[in-house]
Amino acid sequence: MPAHYYFSQSALLDYMIRYFLRWQVPVEDAAIAAEVLLSADMRGVDSHGIIRLNTYYGSRLRKGLINPLSPMTTLKETMTTIAIDGGNGLGHPLGVKTMKQCIEKAQGSGIALATVRNSNHYGIAGYYAMMALPHDMIGVSFTNSGPLVAPTHGKKAMLGTNPIAVAVPAHSQRPFVLDMATSIVPIGRVSVYQKEGKKIPAGWGVNNNGNITEDPAQVISGGALMPLGGPEIMRGYKGYGLALMVDIFAGVLSGAGFGEGVYGSSGNTVANIGHFFAAVKIEAFRELEGFKKDMDTLLTQLKESPKAEGEERIYIHGEKEFEKADRAAVEGVPLSEAAVKTLKQAGEQDGVEFDLTPI
Repeated sequence: MPAHYYFSQSALLDYMIRYFLRWQVPVEDAAIAAEVLLSADMRGVDSHGIIRLNTYYGSRLRKGLINPLSPMTTLKETMTTIAIDGGNGLGHPLGVKTMKQCIEKAQGSGIALATVRNSNHYGIAGYYAMMALPHDMIGVSFTNSGPLVAPTHGKKAMLGTNPIAVAVPAHSQRPFVLDMATSIVPIGRVSVYQKEGKKIPAGWGVNNNGNITEDPAQVISGGALMPLGGPEIMRGYKGYGLALMVDIFAGVLSGAGFGEGVYGSSGNTVANIGHFFAAVKIEAFRELEGFKKDMDTLLTQLKESPKAEGEERIYIHGEKEFEKADRAAVEGVPLSEAAVKTLKQAGEQDGVEFDLTPI
């Protein structure tokens, strides 16, 4: 069997929409969730893509742990801020709708900030930051998650992987898109290794004694991910600090759960994930074209700077992902053998057969 199968974008979107509809998710919200998940697979972030359709979203919808209607309530609002209660809905439609409001506010005020509480996992953080790009704005997106990362010198998972995403437009160059976990890797990446029967690189996680392990099962069951940087000698306390910062903005500021309280006492309880969004209108600070051309200059200087021995190219954040998405648009969206197997099993279980034909 091949390592990957390739499927058309439209076929995958249609399947995911049908899957969400199976759980009474409204059509508009199902389409948003499907689009966010598809974008992850197209950009090569398969740990946050369709492989989570059943393992996270379907599983929690089936158990009644997510409200499929994703009701939104505005808690507080000013000219430049908005605070949303997501009603325990799907994170994707809550994130998209809130970021749209943030962008609309920034059109008039120059900058806008938004928080969401009582949400669920919203996929890749970069999707929401990139929503600002067509509006010639800088986009920012943070989210917290259930505890998966041990603090420096700790052995117990206390913080989420808590990603940071920032998207900045340029003129001729591709946009700068930073989309990173504040852990060394997302837990989904460890899960992919486990599903494929592979060892993880040393330094990705620790076992329940706080010792570095290459066994993904020991990280997932009783262990913890390491913060960005790894152990203290590699300055992992910087990643620990960034994770804590995200938890403050997305969790404490929004009124969501934080630290050990994101999922209550266990993963089988209702979540209270928090998000933070920002949109910055560049023209509120300087002339747009000059900014975008200066971005081109900065990015070009970096890409054309001297290469290390044996290296042929310096990448800008997001560049690899844009190129993968371009290839996927032509060749089809790659899904691993493990992902296809999981989807087929989930389809049989949930009555939404995964009967797509690879291209």
